[in-house]
Amino acid sequence: MKVSVIGTGKTGSAVAELLGSQAVCYDSKSNITAGKLKETDVAIIFVPGEAAAEVSEVVLKSGIPAVWGTTGYAWPENLPSQLKEVNAKWIIGSNFSLGMNLIRKALNILGKGGDFLQDPEYHIHEVHHVHKKDAPSGTALSWQEWLGRDASISSDRQGDVKGIHNLHLQTNNESIYLKHEAHNRKLFAEGAIWTAEYLLKNPQIEPGVYPFSSIFDQAFSKLL
Repeated sequence: MKVSVIGTGKTGSAVAELLGSQAVCYDSKSNITAGKLKETDVAIIFVPGEAAAEVSEVVLKSGIPAVWGTTGYAWPENLPSQLKEVNAKWIIGSNFSLGMNLIRKALNILGKGGDFLQDPEYHIHEVHHVHKKDAPSGTALSWQEWLGRDASISSDRQGDVKGIHNLHLQTNNESIYLKHEAHNRKLFAEGAIWTAEYLLKNPQIEPGVYPFSSIFDQAFSKLL
């Protein structure tokens, strides 16, 4: 598998490190062309939201499958139809931790289970490194979506924190806590690489755009 790694920030660099000679790296100064991308099997992209529009145009022209870890960007509504026109498959995720997707299933349960509780209140708190520009994090917003409940969200930026997310479910008589903490950005890099490999190993996946969670669920269902 030959991979175009676009974005050489902390997570993109971790992807490149894990891939070694399989990676062809592009930073903000690189001249990325559709022709160059076509020389690889798949792209893994971790660029900031403000760079996504320009990069996505080139990746779209290449037609190769892509795994996107960009947050803080509003994807165009016609993206699915654009991808189908070029027969391409994109996976977009706010957090590529495989463990986080187990958390997602737990959040589904806690959200639905709130019907058993009297006046439950939900609060999500996230902490990331001081250089992270979007707040709340894309993952925190995903937690609220997975929960399926109204929840207050707070954010904090500290040092070089890789990512901490907490849920506090509180009633008058009890509290329930759920926490996920990333210790190393290779966690996200591993998940992105796993996703790229899954795309290539499953050609039956139709062209279009998919959330990372749907790909995880597809693979998870095969284990049951």
